[in-house]
Parts: sequence; C-alpha cells; structure tokens
Amino acid sequence: MQRCSHLDHVHRVHGKTHGCEECLKMGDSWVHLRLCMECGHVGCCDDSKNTHATKHFHHTKHPIMRSIEPGEEWGWCYEDDLMLDFRDPAHPQPAE
Repeated sequence: MQRCSHLDHVHRVHGKTHGCEECLKMGDSWVHLRLCMECGHVGCCDDSKNTHATKHFHHTKHPIMRSIEPGEEWGWCYEDDLMLDFRDPAHPQPAE
C-alpha cells in the first residue's frame, strides 16, 4: 500500500467561506467544493471550470485537500498523487 508522506499537513481547519472563495469574489459558479487541510481555503474541484482547489495547491504547495460535499469522506494528496480516506478526520489514511 502506498503511503502519504504529508499527513503532518492535516490540521483541524474550518472553511473560511460557504463556497469557493475565488468564485464567490468573481460571481461565478462551481460544481463541488474542496477544503485545504492546511489553511482552510475552500476551492472548487477540477470538474469546475475554474479549478481553484488545484490552483490553490500550485500557488501555496499545501499538499492535502478533502471533499466537503455531503456524504463524501475522501481527500487527495497532490504531492503523492494519492486518494485518502477521511472517515476519521483526525487520522486520514491512504484509501484502499
């Protein structure tokens, strides 16, 4: 099983907004939302036309985000290209 070497970047964060921060400022829409687990930035997913969550990673190098869509308990490590299981948010693990 592949391991994530960036789990120390997972912090107890809360989203700063109830939507994609940049899309809200632009007056634009999004498909799904992702939460940066290092700073609490809320960005739109890669299925959204603006892909702000991935742009946030490229700008900040904060490696881990998680979905904040209802019923979804997964995350992603951009650095390790690895899906994470966030059923226990305090101890995310690589998804099987």
